[in-house]
Amino acid sequence: MSATDAAAASSRGGLGSAKLVAAGILASRAAGLVRQKIFAGYFGVSIYADAFNAALRMPNVLQNLLGEGTLSASFIPVYSELLHHGRKEEAGRVAGAIFALLVALAAALSLVGIALAPVLVDIGYAGFEGERRELTILCTRIIFPMAGVLVLSAWTLGILNSHRRFFLPYVAPVLWNAAMIAAMLFFGSRSDQRDLLVIVAWGALIGGALQFLVQLPAVLRLERELKVRFTLGLPDVRVVLRNAGPAITGRGVVQLSGWLDWFLASFMSLGAVAALSYAQTLYILPVSLFGMSLAAAELPELARERAGAIDNLRNRINGGLRQVALLVVPSAVGYILLGDIVIGALYQGGEFGRGDLIIVWWILGAYSVGLIASTATRLYSSSFFALRDTRTPARVAILRVGIAGLVGVAVTLYIRFVNPDFSYWGPVVLAGGTGIAAWIEWMFLRSSLREKVAGVGIGRAPLVQLLSASILAAAFGRGIAWLTPGMNSILRAVVVLGPFVIAYFGLARLFGFTEAGSIVRRLIRR
Repeated sequence: MSATDAAAASSRGGLGSAKLVAAGILASRAAGLVRQKIFAGYFGVSIYADAFNAALRMPNVLQNLLGEGTLSASFIPVYSELLHHGRKEEAGRVAGAIFALLVALAAALSLVGIALAPVLVDIGYAGFEGERRELTILCTRIIFPMAGVLVLSAWTLGILNSHRRFFLPYVAPVLWNAAMIAAMLFFGSRSDQRDLLVIVAWGALIGGALQFLVQLPAVLRLERELKVRFTLGLPDVRVVLRNAGPAITGRGVVQLSGWLDWFLASFMSLGAVAALSYAQTLYILPVSLFGMSLAAAELPELARERAGAIDNLRNRINGGLRQVALLVVPSAVGYILLGDIVIGALYQGGEFGRGDLIIVWWILGAYSVGLIASTATRLYSSSFFALRDTRTPARVAILRVGIAGLVGVAVTLYIRFVNPDFSYWGPVVLAGGTGIAAWIEWMFLRSSLREKVAGVGIGRAPLVQLLSASILAAAFGRGIAWLTPGMNSILRAVVVLGPFVIAYFGLARLFGFTEAGSIVRRLIRR
């Protein structure tokens, strides 16, 4: 058996779970895109859109610091290993102790966020003034408690994933999006923009509660030994907390990077924050579907067989990287060359005009420069977590944030003191800095992982094959777009993107990427 076949075979067991994760993420992201489309129709790229997206960003920082990323790095490996060795009572005590700790932390920080909302807005978005600032403060106070509920939702995700229940925790965010969609559809025609903004903020809070509550019954059925007690004395709890420190640092610097982009954008043109948000929604979609799904599905399994699993770990990583590359390379090329088609179908209409489409496309294209790297690093980071190493991803994340920050600060100073007219293009440069920094993070993570697991990577040849197939397929799609300039945006997306996808998989198979052939055969059968 060749190395490629071995990698593919060893990863096959995890792909079933990864498909469940991907299916859940796809449903939740699709709901998110519907929410964004409706939101764009009501608010466009305006101060209302800026205020809501800024307010939503701040509690999300708290959620991401204490939520899924940190628990994946620290809690899931410990909890899964306890289950694997039949120590169910201890697992229940650890789960209960972590839950109690998260409740206390989330409640305290949420109350602080509500009380200090004006300070947080002034620090986080110093460029906001007047009505934009006041709206952001109001929405922040409404939305901030949502962060605590979503942190608890991340705890339920950790429990369910460790018990090999993958679909429910990743599809649960559909309810979060659905609550906001319902608020806009029900009140949109009878409210002005300001009142509707407040209503959507309350919808976000209600949706966060629904996302947690829908998972809780499944958790209580699976974890019958759950003992919710605030205690730090259990050895395994101390291990979780010790590993959480570097994980929070790593997540913190990543959040700092995202905040820095939005902070700097607040000094740029009106709507710059909203434009970044629209582009990020699309950018994160393939990262979540193809990177997060594999990483989330593999982590509990790797934690169970941590001892002596280096060969298996290598095969899983390499097999996962091939799957990721097959799907993410065309996503990146498609966003760069056909992004206007995607954005037009999703957002254009109402308050979102042609000029908004162009700037969001440029931002999306700049982000997409680092899309392949960002997705691959999800797998690399998950591998470090399985090896109980949360420090290396944190250190590399600090480097990534520093590089992106330097680019962002430089362009902001240029706009502020040299050429204010460049403000319109400032968000594009911010996104490009993020893309370049992602490749630097990928390079250092891969190098560090190879010291622990030799032979990690898929080589240049597959990437060249996939890039060639993607560019040719995108050129074909661009030709169709030129022939259909006046078509309805949604119908045009179907006419252009459908042939692009078919041409890509056909060319990838022709160029020797065997995994593409199985996908083509499945599509033909269906």
